[in-house]
Amino acid sequence: MRTQFTRELVALTNDLTLMCRLTHDAAERVTDALVGADLTATYEVFALDERLQTMYGSCEARTVVLLALQAPVARDLRHVVTAIQIATELSRIGALFSRVADQVYQSHPGHVAPQPILDILAAMGTLAATRTALSGQAVATGHQEPPAEQDPGLHAMELLHKQLHSALAAPGPEQSTTTAAITIALLANHLERCVDHTARIDRLIRFLDTGVPPTAQPADSA
Repeated sequence: MRTQFTRELVALTNDLTLMCRLTHDAAERVTDALVGADLTATYEVFALDERLQTMYGSCEARTVVLLALQAPVARDLRHVVTAIQIATELSRIGALFSRVADQVYQSHPGHVAPQPILDILAAMGTLAATRTALSGQAVATGHQEPPAEQDPGLHAMELLHKQLHSALAAPGPEQSTTTAAITIALLANHLERCVDHTARIDRLIRFLDTGVPPTAQPADSA
């Protein structure tokens, strides 16, 4: 029974690692879609999100079976509970990337924003890709370093948020309309939330590694 349980935990970790790779691929492709108004990249994001949601369902089912049949305790219970929470975060990231891709699709053949703003959105997408890659490493190893006083990723996203706010406030023919500004702000919010979800994954990995609940860990400050 113990051997089977260990195998199931390994399989669960492998599934989560693959989900992290898929979210990283989606982050890269959604950035390509934004920059190039690229429909091929857009469709790839949709396909990646579909795979993510399918894998999320499988992970959820696996964890329910483990909890019901194995009744894990201590670190084993922590492993199972953390796994489904991480899968949930990755599922949400995939859905957010899909929403960004949907806006690219709706704006085609044009871009979702004028070039200066597009550059900021692309930087946000690149940052999201970096953070999903780091989360994948943490999930694969089951270890995450203690948080710094100032999370560099969250700080970088905060700076990009301020740049975007300034760009939207500046007079311009395309972003001056309320509808366009709201659409751009919503796209940025989707990308920002993706980075927030990776920070949540980091806290979950620390919980798995140390036993300190996410709510008891120092808050990541931007």
